[in-house]
Amino acid sequence: MTIHIDHHPDQNRDEIVEKNQGNVKEQETEHVLDGGFVAPHTNSFGHTFRDYDAESGRRRSVEDFYRTNHIGQTVDFVKRMREAYGKLNRTEMSIWECCELLNEFIDESDPDLDEPQIEHLLQTAEAIRKDYPDEDWLHLTGLIHDLGKVLLHPSFGELPQWAVVGDTYPVGCAFDESIVHHKYFKENPDYDNPSYNTKYGIYTEGCGLDNVFMSWGHDDYMYLVAKENETTLPSASLFIIRYHSFYALHKSEAYKHLMNNEDRENMKWLKVFNKYDLYSKSKFRINVEEVKPYYLSLINKYFPGKLKW
Repeated sequence: MTIHIDHHPDQNRDEIVEKNQGNVKEQETEHVLDGGFVAPHTNSFGHTFRDYDAESGRRRSVEDFYRTNHIGQTVDFVKRMREAYGKLNRTEMSIWECCELLNEFIDESDPDLDEPQIEHLLQTAEAIRKDYPDEDWLHLTGLIHDLGKVLLHPSFGELPQWAVVGDTYPVGCAFDESIVHHKYFKENPDYDNPSYNTKYGIYTEGCGLDNVFMSWGHDDYMYLVAKENETTLPSASLFIIRYHSFYALHKSEAYKHLMNNEDRENMKWLKVFNKYDLYSKSKFRINVEEVKPYYLSLINKYFPGKLKW
């Protein structure tokens, strides 16, 4: 499987800057993240990133998605999903096999991209690799962070998109107003439950995010897969995998009262990662066969050959 590209993975920062200096228009529409990655100000549809009010062909469907998501993500639902999928008894396959399986899907919650998922995975990983060449664990995290979206596949129960993708947030405590399309939480059964609708809800100050129930989706599922298959990736990687869609925290700094010291340390890496996860979504293409050997070597380093899913 080959996805053709205009982008060269070895193009260095100086070449990018020189190119941009020769084109005023490009200078006005791009900015550089962390010393190398050139990120566009606009997404694949010509709008700013994560603009849920922008007039586009996907605006209505994205809002409909979040209405369903906010109504259905309850404490009871999350516990049932974690119990069912935490058994990891669906299938056995390698990380790369899972990457290829994801090529069939497009994320309906994402206002920035309408490309198959494998393209986003490789765009993220390659952008990180360019700026952080010595952090191979971070490159691999970029590749695998969305693999939990296999929950959309028939062999995984073909869960509806609202139970797989989208921004994540804690359940069991009050829904913060910074969460996109917050108004729809009023229809959630937990919204008026006095056990769940206060600042702390069922949690305590500094309890640690690992002890918090997050809305169910690909993030939490991939976290469980990696952890239970005994990956040797560092804790920062697992933190990124589980919370990379937790925008209320890493963009609005909500729910910080639930974090412990380890969370705060790992948060530094999540903020780095998020720039690439968000801004690398574009129409440039990656030559899969060219980069595949490198990522297979990282998979072999940090994971067993076959994983339980």
